[in-house]
Amino acid sequence: MDRKIGVVGLGYVGLPVAVAFGQEHSIVGFDINEQRVNTLKNYIDITNEVSEDELKAADITFTTDASALSNCDFIIVAVPTPININKLPDFTPLEKASESVGKHLTKGTIVVYESTVYPGATEEVCLPILEKESGLKSGEDFFIGYSPERINPGDKKHTFKSITKVVSGQTPEILEIVAAVYESVVTAGVYRASSIKVAEAAKIIENTQRDLNIALMNELAIMFDRMNIDTSEVLEAAGTKWNFLPFSPGLVGGHCIGVDPYYLTHKSESVGYRPELILAGRRINDGMGQYIATVLVKEMIKERVAVVGSTVTILGLTFKENVPDLRNSKVIDVIRELVDYGIDVQVTDPYADPEEAKHEYDVNLVHIEELKPSDALVLAVPHKFYLDKGWDYYANLFKKENGIIVDVKSQLNKDNCPSNIKLWRL
Repeated sequence: MDRKIGVVGLGYVGLPVAVAFGQEHSIVGFDINEQRVNTLKNYIDITNEVSEDELKAADITFTTDASALSNCDFIIVAVPTPININKLPDFTPLEKASESVGKHLTKGTIVVYESTVYPGATEEVCLPILEKESGLKSGEDFFIGYSPERINPGDKKHTFKSITKVVSGQTPEILEIVAAVYESVVTAGVYRASSIKVAEAAKIIENTQRDLNIALMNELAIMFDRMNIDTSEVLEAAGTKWNFLPFSPGLVGGHCIGVDPYYLTHKSESVGYRPELILAGRRINDGMGQYIATVLVKEMIKERVAVVGSTVTILGLTFKENVPDLRNSKVIDVIRELVDYGIDVQVTDPYADPEEAKHEYDVNLVHIEELKPSDALVLAVPHKFYLDKGWDYYANLFKKENGIIVDVKSQLNKDNCPSNIKLWRL
């Protein structure tokens, strides 16, 4: 395999891809974010996905100059595919990346997209831009492929190299080249999809399936709470059956599970079918922040805590535990709902970047040592930082001897919870 590889987009997906290839080949890593590129040049990854040693071991030329891609004949595009305020696909990052690649595309180059899209988007959205910007003809002068990303932020076990890679290509010949390139670094091997659309569809249903399963758990949690049954105990009991799937309730945010199903439903509706089940699951999961806030307010009323003017501390703002990623965090839904009740909400998170929190959500993060005493706590994100603390630590965060804790992901052990703490678990 003798290909000059370029990676476009050096975020949670692109950087691990670039580092994996950079350990075996000399590659170009391109990103439009100058600060991101400069920190990577100094072997610092603020996402904590790649270590300093791994960056030093990789032969990567980091750059914000897209012209460097003209020296590459195998370009991997790994940029975000978010949704807009109306929950419709926002292809802006993908379109801009395609423009940059197209302007510097040379004959014989293969462009492989890893961004999650609906079936058909690579050929319908990206390919025309590449042709327009390059003046070259797809299928003759250059070729495209698709290999869906499977990066799980914060997961040090299932990594780029250790996860089977689905690959696809514009022609059977291109498919084999794409497969060979990825096989040079992915130790788990590759799976050859029959077409680009099949590979796109496979990726998007991976996350849609998880979204629906979590939605079921969330709906069960709401039901069981009304029946005064502990959901965690129910799931533990049911989990003794060999084929019971280990899903649990919680806030569904991030850039995958809470976003990707909308790409699929958008495409489905465009061809005349409204997917009721998928959209129902989305409604349940998107409403969990409001539900959790409402539960807390009810618990405060039961404990005779004056709601208006009270103080609630939110522990954790990132979309999942032990990562700094704030994208599409559903914790903000809890915060905004509590604020609407007239509650003074203070938020702390040892992983999140304060500037990003302010920019994305207009949230002023408070250092944990500077928290004001509160009436209630919401353990929204079970970072190891919090779970390593004992009950005495939580008790010291309250205004009074008594307090309320809402444990969103049921990570605290209720069996040794002090009697002066009212614990509610989703």
